[in-house]
Amino acid sequence: MRTRSSGVTTQRSTSRVSRALLVSGSHTPSRSTTSCALFGDRTVAEAFRAREMLRVLADHGVEFVVIGGIAGVARGSAYMTHDLDIAYSRDATNLHKLAAALTQLEARLRSAPRSVPFLLDAETLRKGAHFTFETALGPLDILDRPDGSPGYDELKRRAGEPLDVDGLPVLVASLDDLIAMKEATGRPRDRLVASELRTLADEIKER
Repeated sequence: MRTRSSGVTTQRSTSRVSRALLVSGSHTPSRSTTSCALFGDRTVAEAFRAREMLRVLADHGVEFVVIGGIAGVARGSAYMTHDLDIAYSRDATNLHKLAAALTQLEARLRSAPRSVPFLLDAETLRKGAHFTFETALGPLDILDRPDGSPGYDELKRRAGEPLDVDGLPVLVASLDDLIAMKEATGRPRDRLVASELRTLADEIKER
């Protein structure tokens, strides 16, 4: 039976909030939009501004679901991250919107020298699937179908109600899907995060 994880909120200590995401409120599941705030210490905030990246994506009407470390923290994880990972719709219209957003973010391929030409448009995105970018606001990874995920449409459905991030409704992957994606990588750190997320999911089931 799949855990219903949307709308769950978690309070974190002030010291943790100063470096990560805070999901404010009680532990009571709710169908209303969950309120979240993005925080960062001064050093991290200067290099990685996830809140602003999310705003640019939303302003361009991009269809996406937040995955990875930011999603984990939003669902209650204590493991911090300094990059933003999203899964995105491969619909042609969405690829054009995503290309426009990435252009505004001054995105460039993370592993490629600046001297290497890179045409960032919908056709380039269509020909690829997973891209790792450096942007003016920090690292951004976009993934067509992350390992362990059910595909974008199902990932979006299972995300449930959007989380309200400083007034911005954002879809965040469910705990179950985050666990599956973390386990699929096989990396030791991701296995640790998966174990923590599984504990959170179990706590929710027991309520």
